[in-house]
Amino acid sequence: MPMLSEKKLESKTEQLSIINQFSSSLLQITHLDELFDYVTSQVVKRLGFVDCVIYLTDTNQQFLEAVACMGVAHESERYEVLQRKISIETGITGHVARTKQPFISGDVSQEPMYIADSRPALSELCVPLVYKEHLIGVIDCEHPDQNYFSANHLQILSTVAHLLSAKIHQVRTVDHLTATVSQLNEAQLLEKCILKIANITYHSRELDTFYDELYQIIYTLLPAENFFIGIYDTKQDMLEIEYLIEGGIKCPAQQKVSKSQLKQTASYYVIRSQSALMCDRQQFQSFVDKGEFKMVGRTPLAWLGVPFVVNDQYQGVIVLQSYEEEDTFSSQHYSILTYISRQISMAIDRRLAKQALEHRALHDELTGLANRYLLIERMKHAILSLGRSQATKLHCLIYLDLDRFKSINDSLGHEVGDKFLIAIVEAIQTCIRKTDTFSRLGGDEFAIFMENINSELEVTQALTRITNAIAKPFIIDSHILQASSSIGVAFTERDSDNAITLLQQADAAMYEAKSAGRSQIRYFNNAMRSKLKHQADIENDLQHGIKNQEFELFFQPIFTLNAPKVVSFESLVRWHHPRNGLVPPDQFIPIAENTGQIIELDLHILELAAKQLAQWQKQSLPSVKVTVNVSSRHFASLEFIDHIRTLYDKYDLNKGSLCLEITESGLIENLGLATKIIEGITPLGVQLYLDDFGTGYSALGYLHQLPIHVLKIDKSFVDQLTTKETPLIDAILSLAKSLQLEVVAEGIETPKQWALLKRKGCQLGQGYLVSKPMPSQQAMSFLVAQNTKP
Repeated sequence: MPMLSEKKLESKTEQLSIINQFSSSLLQITHLDELFDYVTSQVVKRLGFVDCVIYLTDTNQQFLEAVACMGVAHESERYEVLQRKISIETGITGHVARTKQPFISGDVSQEPMYIADSRPALSELCVPLVYKEHLIGVIDCEHPDQNYFSANHLQILSTVAHLLSAKIHQVRTVDHLTATVSQLNEAQLLEKCILKIANITYHSRELDTFYDELYQIIYTLLPAENFFIGIYDTKQDMLEIEYLIEGGIKCPAQQKVSKSQLKQTASYYVIRSQSALMCDRQQFQSFVDKGEFKMVGRTPLAWLGVPFVVNDQYQGVIVLQSYEEEDTFSSQHYSILTYISRQISMAIDRRLAKQALEHRALHDELTGLANRYLLIERMKHAILSLGRSQATKLHCLIYLDLDRFKSINDSLGHEVGDKFLIAIVEAIQTCIRKTDTFSRLGGDEFAIFMENINSELEVTQALTRITNAIAKPFIIDSHILQASSSIGVAFTERDSDNAITLLQQADAAMYEAKSAGRSQIRYFNNAMRSKLKHQADIENDLQHGIKNQEFELFFQPIFTLNAPKVVSFESLVRWHHPRNGLVPPDQFIPIAENTGQIIELDLHILELAAKQLAQWQKQSLPSVKVTVNVSSRHFASLEFIDHIRTLYDKYDLNKGSLCLEITESGLIENLGLATKIIEGITPLGVQLYLDDFGTGYSALGYLHQLPIHVLKIDKSFVDQLTTKETPLIDAILSLAKSLQLEVVAEGIETPKQWALLKRKGCQLGQGYLVSKPMPSQQAMSFLVAQNTKP
C-alpha cells in the first residue's frame, strides 16, 4: 500500500479530529435548527467544502426542502441557496433521494439531471441522509472547479451524513415523545376538567356559583381573559349577560342588551345562525364589512362564540374574545367551548325547571296567583315586621268568595268558568297595589293581603274599586256574565298575631257576608270572634270526644209506604259533651268537615254502627239494615274499601246490613275513584244511598254512571207537597224507575204527604210522622213492635 504524503496525512488527521469532535458534540445538541447550523458551519466548512446545502424530505417524501446552507457569496451579498424546495422527481438531489445512493461528478455540465442555478458549478457531491433504510434527506455539495471532489470527500461526507441521520432520528424521536407526553398531559388535564365541569353541572345549586366554578376550570384550558355567557329570551327578544369577565376580572352581570343594539352584535349573529364563529381580526372585520354585524366596543384580535339551546324560549351564547397577539383560538378551543356550552345549557335548563317547580308549588296553576301556602308565608313575614316598625302600621286581609259561580260552571261548563275566573282576576289586579299579595285559595275563593296600610280608609277605597270592577259585565265566549262577591275583611296590627288566625277571621267575616246575601261586605268583629272561639273549642273537644266514647247513635226508621213496615234505620250521631250536654250533629259535623276531623269521626261512627248491628244479630232480633252518613272525603282513597271490609269481618255482619249515605255533590267531586270504591264494597252487599237528591246541579248528568242503589228525596221538596205541584218529585221518581233504583222520601210529617207520595209511586219514606230518631234500645223495640202488628 502506498504511503500517504505528510500533507495528506495531516489532512486526514484533521478530518478525523473534526469527525470525532462532531460525534462528541452530537451528545449535547437537542434542537434540529442548532444541529443543522452546526453541521454546515462547524463541520462541513472545516472539512474543506465550500458550498453545502442540507435538504430534508416532507412527510410524504414528495419534496426536498432546504433547512441549512453554507457557501461562497459574492461581495456585499449573504450566501443563500436559491432552490429552497426541490421535487424528489427532479435533479441530482432528487435522484440521490430516490435511489438512496451517493452521487459524485467532476463535470455536472455533462449530466442531464443537473439543474443549474444563477451560480452554476462544475463539481457536485451529494449523499443521502438515511436511517435504517428510511430516507430523511440529502446533503448536496457543489464546487466551481472541475473534478474537485475525490473518493476521500465522498467517504468523509458519507460519515457526516451517517452521524447526522442518526442524530436527526434521535432528535425527532425525542421531540415526538415530548409532544406525546405533552399531549397526554393536556388530555389528562382536559379529561380532569371535563369531569369537574360535569360534576359542578349536576351538583351546583346556585347558577352564580356554577358560573364561578366553571370559569375557574375554563381559565386553565382556554385564553379566557375576556369571557361572557349570554342568554337570549326569544319571547322578549332580549339578550341578558349572565356572566362577564373582562381583563380577567369578574364584572357585574345581568346586563340587558337592548333590542336595537342586540341585532348589531356578533353574539346575536351566532344565536340567529345557530352556528359557531371563530375568526381572527381580519376575518372579524370581513363580517363587519359584509354587514353581518357591527363592531361593538373594542376590536378583538381573535373571537370565538358558540351557541346553545336551553328550550323553546331560551337560547344562549358563550364567547371568548382576545385582545392580545399571543392569545389566538384553535379548533381544540372550539371543541372545548362546545362541550362547555352544552353543560351550561343543562345547568340553565335545570335552574329553569327548578324555578318552574317552585313557582307551581307556590302559585295557582290556572290564574298564576299566589296559593294558600305562599299567602300564609307572606302574612307571617309581614306580621313579624310589625314588631320592628316604629310607625303604627296595619295589615289587612280581604277574603272574597264569588257568588253563584258554581251555577256558571254547571250550566256553561268548566272551560267558560275558568275563563270567567281569569277575567275577574285581571279586573281585580287593576284595583290593588303591586305590593299586595293576591291569592287564589281554591275554587272561587280569593284573598288579598294588603301590607302596611295607614288607615281603614285605604281598604274601603280598594274594596270600592274591586266591587265596581267585577260588577261590570264580562263577555266570555259570547256569553254575557255578571259577577259579584261576598267579602270578609280582617285586620292585624300586633306582631303577636297569627297568620292562620287572621285567615280564619277573614273567612268567618266572608261567611257572614254570604249569609247576608249577594255583594255584601263584612268586617270581622267581636261577635264573630266569639263564634270562632266556640268553633275552636268544638274542634279541640272533638278529639277528646272520640277518644272518650262520647258519641252515641240514634236511629230513625225507613219504612215502606204501601204496607207500613220498617226495612232499615238511618243512624244519626249525637254528642254527649261533658259541659254542653247533648250536641246535635249540625253544630259539630260542619266543623269536623272543615278541619278534616270528619275522617276519624266517620270511622268511629261506622264502628259504632257495626258494633250495634252485631249486638242485634246476637239477640236474634229481626234483621235490619243500618245506613251511616259518610263524608265525600272517604271516596278519594281506595283505603276506604279496606275499612268497610274490616268492619264486616270483625263483627261478622250479615251481608248488606251496613250501608252508606253520601250527598250527590260529594260523590261527583271524585266520580272516577268513587265508582271504584263503590264497586269494591258491592260484593259485601253494601248499598249506597244518595242523600239530599235534587239539591245539586250535576247529578242528573252523572247518575247513570254511578253504581248507586237508593235515591233519597230531600225534605225541602216533600215540604212543598201540600201547598203546590212538585214536578221535580215526579221527575225523580220517573228517573229512578227507569234506572231501577229505589226512592226514599225524607221528612214525611203529615198523612197527606204520605198519601201523595204513595200515589206517585214512591216506595219508601222517612220522617217524624212515623218516628223521630231513637236510641238503639228504643229503635229495636219499635222494630219488634212494628213486625208483630197483625
